[in-house]
Amino acid sequence: MNMISAWFNKTFADTQVVLLILVVALAVIGLTLFGSMLAPAIAAIVIAFLLDGPIEWLKSKGVRSSLAFISVFLGFILLSVITLLAVVPPLVNQITQFINEAPNMVVRLQNELLALQQRFPDLISETQVQEWLNGLGNEIANLGPRLLEYSLSGVTGAVTFIIYTVLVPMMVFFFLKDKDALLNWAANFLPSDKPLLEQVWRETLQRAGDYARGKVYEIVIVGLSAFIAYQIIDLPYATLLAVATGLSVIIPYIGAAAVTIPVALVSYAQWGIGSEMAIAVGVYLVLQALDGNVLVPLLFSEVVNLHPNAIIIAVLVFGGLWGFWGVFFAIPLATVANAIIRAWQQRRLAPDTSITS
Repeated sequence: MNMISAWFNKTFADTQVVLLILVVALAVIGLTLFGSMLAPAIAAIVIAFLLDGPIEWLKSKGVRSSLAFISVFLGFILLSVITLLAVVPPLVNQITQFINEAPNMVVRLQNELLALQQRFPDLISETQVQEWLNGLGNEIANLGPRLLEYSLSGVTGAVTFIIYTVLVPMMVFFFLKDKDALLNWAANFLPSDKPLLEQVWRETLQRAGDYARGKVYEIVIVGLSAFIAYQIIDLPYATLLAVATGLSVIIPYIGAAAVTIPVALVSYAQWGIGSEMAIAVGVYLVLQALDGNVLVPLLFSEVVNLHPNAIIIAVLVFGGLWGFWGVFFAIPLATVANAIIRAWQQRRLAPDTSITS
């Protein structure tokens, strides 16, 4: 008990450590309690954070601040409009088609499995096949209303769509335009002497920024490559599956495994078990292999490597706290948590080091 008391007194006697813990705690509590209400603002902050990198790069090349800001923002608007017009309509249409076709896919798969069960009755029973297919059917039946609720055909989806298409770009503009003023305003609430917090903040900007921008590039490259590949092999729902393939890279390991199922199911419904299905699944696996072994090392060579278990735990924890953005930033947030722990330990050991020296 004395050991715990001594550790507590030593740790929290340092005002820098107390300030760091207080800021982190307030940030976590604020995002947890008000994250859903402030979702458009959070999305705008994240997008502005991502766009700040290209702006700083242009400024480093001698471009004036105002011209760099306008160029990057207009590029963002143009890319958003192209995505909105070229991707969203076929995506919504294919989601609706997939929901309508899914029951037929399940029935065909059921007949195939029952025939397989009759050929190999010792491996799997008919009851097991029926239970598994009933569960799959229920999941697909529940998936339809959920997807339609958040699609543009639903009232909730339409309202959300309007809010994000109008409000988020406006907020991104002002976040980028008034970045220095906003940061100075936030800094006024903190003490002037905050070296520990500044150390963690610098590492957060570097690691999280590099990772998030690299992840956006990875999603776009993998998604476009998947769309081209699926079009070449004439795989149905190419847009839907390409978006799913691109988004699968957000969650390392888990995402790649999860998207294998719809790719295999759609290819099976189109061609049945055969060479065409094998080619479709093989194309998907090759894309994932190239992403993991070629693209990721190129984009994230400077990002701190984390143990696979640490990545999975980070995805579970931060995804559970903050949903999509928590999953998206799980790895940089884990890196930031590691930076906080490392800075804390260095601060805690500093007095002892100075005494012994």
